[in-house]
Amino acid sequence: MPGISDKGQRMPASPIRKLVPFAEKALKAGRKVHHLNIGQPDIHTPEVVLEKMRNLDLKVVEYSHSAGFSTYREGLANYYNSVGIGLDASEIIITTGGSEALLMGMLSCLNPGDEVIIPEPFYANYNGFAVAVGVNVVPIPTSIESGFALPPIEAFEARITDRTKAILICNPGNPTGVLYRNEELETLRNLVLQHDLFLFADEVYREFCYDGLDHHSIMNLEGLEQHAILVDSVSKRYSMCGARVGAIASHNREVMDTVLKFAQARLSPPTFGQIAGEAALETPTSYFEEVIEEYVERRDTLVDGLNQIEGVVCPKPTGAFYAMAELPVDSSEKFCQWILESFELNNTTVMMAPASGFYSDPEQGKRQVRLAYVLEKAFLQEAVAILDAALKAYPGRHVATSSEVAAH
Repeated sequence: MPGISDKGQRMPASPIRKLVPFAEKALKAGRKVHHLNIGQPDIHTPEVVLEKMRNLDLKVVEYSHSAGFSTYREGLANYYNSVGIGLDASEIIITTGGSEALLMGMLSCLNPGDEVIIPEPFYANYNGFAVAVGVNVVPIPTSIESGFALPPIEAFEARITDRTKAILICNPGNPTGVLYRNEELETLRNLVLQHDLFLFADEVYREFCYDGLDHHSIMNLEGLEQHAILVDSVSKRYSMCGARVGAIASHNREVMDTVLKFAQARLSPPTFGQIAGEAALETPTSYFEEVIEEYVERRDTLVDGLNQIEGVVCPKPTGAFYAMAELPVDSSEKFCQWILESFELNNTTVMMAPASGFYSDPEQGKRQVRLAYVLEKAFLQEAVAILDAALKAYPGRHVATSSEVAAH
C-alpha cells in the first residue's frame, strides 16, 4: 500500500473540529449541545446580502478574473478607504476565504525552511499552513495572566535568526480576543524594518473592538509599504462564514504579482461568494453598531460567569468573539471529550475547543480551552452553569499548587 506523504502525516488535526464525533453522539443520544467550539456566529447575515442572493438572475455561473471580479475589488478598495486604509483595487486579490489569502501569501514570500515568528496561542490553522508551505513556526509565548498581551519586543528580537523571514499576528486575536495597541504595532514596525522582514496581519475581526478601543491596521504603519501584507475575510464581519470569500492586500507589487500566479493556478474565487461579498459592502452602519453591542453583552455574560467558577481564570477580551479560559482540570482535551460523552445538565452539554491545538507545544495549553461567545445570552448562561456543575463532577479535577495560585 502506498504511504502517506510526510506533510500529510505532519498536518495537524483541527482542535476546533476534532471532537465533532463526540458531539454527534451526544446529539444522537437526545442531548442538546451548546457549540462554543467554533466561530460560527448566530448573528443574522445582513438582509442586503440575503436579498441579493434570493433575486439572482444568472444564466451562467461563470469564472471571474483570477484576482476576483473587478467591481468587487473596487468596492473593497472603497471599503478600506472608508476605514482609513488606503488601498487601490489593483492592490487587492480576492481569495477563497482568509485561509487561502494567508496560504498564498506565505507561498509567495517564504521558502521551505524559512521561519515565521507568531505570538502564541495562535489560530490553530497557522500550524497547518506552515506545514503545507514547509516553513517553521517560531512561537513567542504570551501569558493568560497578562491577558495575552503582545510580548516585549526583546522577545521577538531574541528569536530572530538568519532563517527568519516574517512575523505573523492576528489583530484582534483568535483565539485570545486581544487587541493590540498602536504603540505595540509601531515597535513591531521598527523591528520589521531593522531586519527586513515581512509582517503579515490577519485582520478579519477588525470591526469587533470593545470598551472604546480602536483597531489599528498594519497598512497604516509608515515605512511598511513593501513589508505589510493584509489578510481579510467576509466570514466574521458579515456573519457569512459559508461564503468562503476573503482577500489579500499589499502595496508590494512584486508580492501581489506573485500571489496572482498562485490565484491563476486555482482559476478563480467562488462566484456566488463574491456576489454575496459585494452585496455586503452595502451593509448599513447600524448593523455593526447592533452586533458590537450584542457581542459585548455576550462577552460579559460568558467571561464574568466563568470567573465566578472556582479555579477558572478567564481574561476579558477586547476584540473578536473568543475567550481563553484556564480550567482546574488535568487535561482540557480529556475534559472536553468527557463533558460531551459523560455529562449533562438538564439534558444539555457544552462543546469547547481544547487550547493545546492553539500552541506549537500542546503542553502549553494543557488546561486551557477556547470558547466562542457566538450564541445568544440565555444559551451562554446555560453553558456557564453546565461548566460549573461539570467541573465539580469531573474525576480529573486539578487542584492548583501554591506556586500556581501565586502566579495568578
